[in-house]
Amino acid sequence: MDRFIESLLLGYPVPGIFLVKQSSDNRMLVLDGQQRLITLQSFYEGLHAGREFRLTNVGDDFQGLTYKTLDEAQRFQLDDSFLQATILQTDGSPQVDEAIYQIFERLNSGGTQLTAHEIRVALYSGPLVDFIEQLNQTDAWRDLFGKASARIRDHELILRTVALYLDADKYSKPLKGFLNGFSKENRTNPPRVQAAGLLFKRACDLILREAGPSAFKNTHTNQLNIAQVEAILVATMRRLETDPEIRELSDKVANIMAHQGFINATTRFTADVDAVAERLRIAHEIMDS
Repeated sequence: MDRFIESLLLGYPVPGIFLVKQSSDNRMLVLDGQQRLITLQSFYEGLHAGREFRLTNVGDDFQGLTYKTLDEAQRFQLDDSFLQATILQTDGSPQVDEAIYQIFERLNSGGTQLTAHEIRVALYSGPLVDFIEQLNQTDAWRDLFGKASARIRDHELILRTVALYLDADKYSKPLKGFLNGFSKENRTNPPRVQAAGLLFKRACDLILREAGPSAFKNTHTNQLNIAQVEAILVATMRRLETDPEIRELSDKVANIMAHQGFINATTRFTADVDAVAERLRIAHEIMDS
C-alpha cells in the first residue's frame, strides 16, 4: 500500500483497473484493482485497519507522511494522478459472462489469489448470494461444518448442495461452469431455491440431532470431504420431501460414508459427471432404504 502511494507521488505509471458495467442495473463492479482503490480511499481518509495511515515502507522523502501532512506540491501530484479504467459492458449472455469470468481469472495474478467461488460471488452478487449467506449462518450448519471459512468454502458448499439438489440432471463439467450457470440463472433467488434452502436447513437440523456434529467428519483425520457432505445433504433433502422424520438416520449416514463405491466417487475425479451421478445415486439409495 505504501509503495503504491509512493509511485503516485513520484508520478510513476501504475496499473489500471478493470470494471464491469452490469446490464441489469448499470452498477460498476470492480473486476481488478480493488486493493488499489481501497489503498487510495484509506490514505485520503488517513486510516487503515483502525490506525493512522502513515507512509513507512517508502523512500526518505516520504517517510512518515500522511495525506494531511503532504506539502502543497505533493498533494497536487497525488490529486492529479491518473488511473486508467477499462470498462467491460455485459449484455447478460452466457458467452460474455464466461469471457468476463476468464478475464478475471487471468487478471487475478497478484495480491491475494481469489478462489473460483470468490470470483463467482463478486460477479453474480445479489439475492441468491445473500440467501446462501443466510443459510451459512444457521446454527446447525455451523455445528456440522465448523468455524466459518475465511475463503468462503462453506458458502460454496451450500451453493453446490442446492444446485445439485435442484439441477443434478443438468450437471456437466467443469463444476465451475455448472455453478456459474446456476448462479446466473437463479440470481434473483426464485421460489424453488428458497424451498430448497428450507430443506437444507431441515436436513442440517436432523443430521445434527440424530448423528451429531461429527457426522460428516472422517474418523481418522477429523476433516470434511466436500463431495461426501454435498451428496449426503442432497440425499437427505430428497428424502425429507416425503418423510419428515428419517428413521435410523445416523446409521444411514455412517453406511453411506463407509460404502466403497461412495468413497471411490468422492475421492477420485470428483467433478466427473459419472462420479457426481454415482455418489448421489448411492447416497439416495441408502437414505431411501
